[in-house]
Amino acid sequence: MPKTVLYGISNCDTVRKARKWLTANGIDFTFHDLRKDGLNAKQLKCWVRELGWETLLNKRGMMWRKLPDKQKENLDEKKAIAIMLTEPAIIKRPLLDTGKQRHVGFSEDEYKQLFK
Repeated sequence: MPKTVLYGISNCDTVRKARKWLTANGIDFTFHDLRKDGLNAKQLKCWVRELGWETLLNKRGMMWRKLPDKQKENLDEKKAIAIMLTEPAIIKRPLLDTGKQRHVGFSEDEYKQLFK
């Protein structure tokens, strides 16, 4: 079975909930801290192709609010990818990679479906 990887940042409450759920349900996974472990451009581009940059870019968080308005103007895929590579904490989290599919966010019900 492919290795499950949970991407996020360690101080995010939603990431903590996802990690706790995975551990409690005996799911073997690796945690990848986007801030500490970095973000691979090739991998990010694959996520964007699969999920869409609009899904990945968190426009409701503190990192988005901190961005200069100039960076937010005329946003397209190329600019969004550049922002996410520079500020990986702006990616919606957690991002769960089961090896077969990627899933953004945490919902107990959705995780139950993914791992049944």
